[in-house]
Amino acid sequence: MNLLFAASLLISYLSVHISPEVIALPALFGLAYPYLLLINILFALTWAILLKYEALISVAAIAIGITHLSNFIKISKPAGSKKDTIKVMSYNVRLFNNYENPNSSSEKKVIAFLKAQKPDIICLQEFYVNGSPYEKEMAMKEGLGGRYYSHSRLIGSGRNRYYGIITFSRFPIVTKGTIKHPGSSSLSIFSDIVIGTDTIRIFNNHLQSFRLKKMERSFLEELTDPADKEAITSMKNLSLSLAKAFRSRAHQANVLKDAIDKSPYPVIVAGDFNDTPVSYSYRKIRKGLKDSFVHSGYGAGFTYRGNYPANRIDYILYNGSLESRYFEITKVKFSDHYPVSAWFRIPD
Repeated sequence: MNLLFAASLLISYLSVHISPEVIALPALFGLAYPYLLLINILFALTWAILLKYEALISVAAIAIGITHLSNFIKISKPAGSKKDTIKVMSYNVRLFNNYENPNSSSEKKVIAFLKAQKPDIICLQEFYVNGSPYEKEMAMKEGLGGRYYSHSRLIGSGRNRYYGIITFSRFPIVTKGTIKHPGSSSLSIFSDIVIGTDTIRIFNNHLQSFRLKKMERSFLEELTDPADKEAITSMKNLSLSLAKAFRSRAHQANVLKDAIDKSPYPVIVAGDFNDTPVSYSYRKIRKGLKDSFVHSGYGAGFTYRGNYPANRIDYILYNGSLESRYFEITKVKFSDHYPVSAWFRIPD
């Protein structure tokens, strides 16, 4: 069993190098990296307590991919200050919970939370509108209690219903653009924002989700007997859904990275990537960029708190002359994601 889980951990490391468009299997192991790591730590501790050399099996497997650990956990507290910085927040609001029960909408709570947080730039994913998108944007700006510029990309979903992504900024937005992901409901937009004499391009993204069917969700939640034929069928369907999503995200990551590389300005890339740091998509997008959590965060970086195992899938990346001074994950329960915030200093 130890050899099996050590091998699984090693396979997870391959997920950052092999595109799921070529083969999706390593991506499945990459998704489970935090838990494979934990199991191997337990194996190593157990063998060590028993004074057995077998402890070296998991120790060696962990050591080979030790660099991945800092993308999930930061032990040292950041020394940076929030003084003289701009605050950028990214938050998947899960349609304000309207798809569960319109009578229990979290919209008012989310708006009140955002107003209290006072971000300078807000990137929301799974933004939901029932009615006029223009009127909703105006209402959101009023609810936020300050002068905000906005840029949104919405998709129709039924009569007078829309969902998508939206960026709010206290600073003027001088250029707006959309990055197309054909054949998918995934969305990416960029907004050129002028801060003083500087221009920064903000990318707001919601990449391909797994979109698990009800049967597959039930399979995950209930963990039925693997010997059951229906469970085996569900496992096969689940694997197909996961592989399809991994391939879609890999393609979207390539498209997004091309747009990032073409930016004439420093960039901030925020959003819900629906992939962990041990993934091809994250590695592709992050290449040449810095991760604000890695550089100025503290503690465990898990941002997803839904029905499935916790993981880190929400990010704020950056490049250029920007400097991430502080990073924070706010543990509020208005969605199945936690909002993430980064404070940036723009050097003179």
